[in-house]
Amino acid sequence: MLSYAHKMRRQPTEAEKRLWRHLSSARLRGHIFRRQAILGPCIADFCCPQKRLTVEVDGDTHILETDATRDEALRNQGIEVVGIRNEDVLTNMDGVLRYLLIELDRRADRWPHPNPSPEGEGL
Repeated sequence: MLSYAHKMRRQPTEAEKRLWRHLSSARLRGHIFRRQAILGPCIADFCCPQKRLTVEVDGDTHILETDATRDEALRNQGIEVVGIRNEDVLTNMDGVLRYLLIELDRRADRWPHPNPSPEGEGL
């Protein structure tokens, strides 16, 4: 699964590339996201561990039955799934980002942070 996630990070869809530009480096109001994160038996397109939220960018390659199984597995781990359509990312990025901020604001922070940085890192 690790090698598959690595391959998906190297070959993102155009919509995933565009959304990552807004989510990487905590650009979305300081929220930290991971790309192609392995969460149990699933690989999430984007994951915000602090809020236990995943973002799935859905295009032509997604299979509804498989997606429903994945979503249920993530919910069983206490992780909420938000689906975003490729078309929305490509044509309405401002709306997508506003929607994600609303979803992030609705959720309480996990405390303590699940993966804290070593002391002084990034300073």
